[in-house]
Amino acid sequence: MEARAVAKYIRIAPRKVRIVIDLIRGKNVGEAFAILKHTPKVASEVVAKVLKSAVANAEHNFDMNADNLYVAEAYVDQGPTLKRIHPRSRGQAFKILKRTSHVTVVVKER
Repeated sequence: MEARAVAKYIRIAPRKVRIVIDLIRGKNVGEAFAILKHTPKVASEVVAKVLKSAVANAEHNFDMNADNLYVAEAYVDQGPTLKRIHPRSRGQAFKILKRTSHVTVVVKER
């Protein structure tokens, strides 16, 4: 049995979220929350929210025990990129790519 949670269109670049996701993959849920709480990255708040949702899904939908859960899978996919223009000298225009992420966390019971 597995329970999953997905957060889509998160306004943080995927490479920044992957740094945080790699810290919790394979860990127990309690340990993962502790790691996320003490990680000084903006993405740690988003990942903690998704993990909390996955645990809630496991308890509510599949009657799993929260103490036995661990992070089986955690990955980030790239979402659509927002394209913005930054005016530069001599009439030039530089592109700014604001990347978005889709964060997925899967928890299983040991």
